[in-house]
Amino acid sequence: MNKPIKMLAGLMLAVTLAGVATMAAPAVVSADTATEQSSSSSSTATHTLSNSYVVYGAGAPQSVYDQLNSVMGVDSSFKKLTATASDYAKYIGNGTTTDAAMISSVAIAPTDPGSGVKVNIKKYDGQSNITEVTAQQYAMVAQMAGVTDITIVVTANRAVSGESALTGVYKAFEADGHQLNSQNTAAANSVLDATQSAIDANKDDSSYPGKLMAAVGDTSKQIAQQKQSSGELATKADIQEMLNKALEKRGIADQTTTTQQEKIASALVNFQNSPISSSKTYINNVSNTINNVKNSTGNLMNKAKNWANSEAGKETVKQAQSWLTRFINWIKSWF
Repeated sequence: MNKPIKMLAGLMLAVTLAGVATMAAPAVVSADTATEQSSSSSSTATHTLSNSYVVYGAGAPQSVYDQLNSVMGVDSSFKKLTATASDYAKYIGNGTTTDAAMISSVAIAPTDPGSGVKVNIKKYDGQSNITEVTAQQYAMVAQMAGVTDITIVVTANRAVSGESALTGVYKAFEADGHQLNSQNTAAANSVLDATQSAIDANKDDSSYPGKLMAAVGDTSKQIAQQKQSSGELATKADIQEMLNKALEKRGIADQTTTTQQEKIASALVNFQNSPISSSKTYINNVSNTINNVKNSTGNLMNKAKNWANSEAGKETVKQAQSWLTRFINWIKSWF
């Protein structure tokens, strides 16, 4: 083989290997820049992050920050914020609270496009201190509020219900330059409230939260598709029928009472009336999060340890330093 041909062959081999390396690495590398998916306006936009954030509850004393950071795998690359009672009123608006009652803390990082929302709830000092809200609820509610392609880690230094943790997620997005629509967040928060009684009633079934929130996601997707294709709004009775069929599909209709279904259907009416249900990208994004929650059980939805420890994962870490390396190390630190 003469020299020019050798040079050409070498170039082709380099290009091929570069392509293989790109395929081996998750698309999380490209998530280092902000993306904003919108069907027509900012009110229907779905956002992801350009930076990683940790948001401490105002009621968590600074003396426990180091341990919170350790539990959530937070390092110096995370931008630091505090969620206050006024933030709760702004983003949640469900009753009143105080700074002292804002206990739960969250770490949020962007992931690869198309990954949806994944949530891990971590024990603090060996204790499961998020006592009510499940990882699957956080994931679907955040998606319905207008965020996507992120991983969230939640913990608390003492026992709390966990409702205020979403405040930190919403605050991080605003700090990142994304103003979430208040009607979208209010509708999403109503879904959190509406699903709680059904989840509490099925605490002995670890698969129930994932199946329920997948059914809620299925229904929200159907509502959005109907609204966008025909311009017609579903009645509450229509929505309840959609929900019942989705629950049957997931095998939990008999575990979800009529009263619980009616409550969830009412919350989904709020979703239908919110701008995000008109978003063309919401349909694809919620499909990703449905896939995340449907078969998940327990508090760890993002079980990336196996990939991180695989040969492909190790090779990717070698090839892609900086942001990806930090992200992989962050995920590994949870286990």
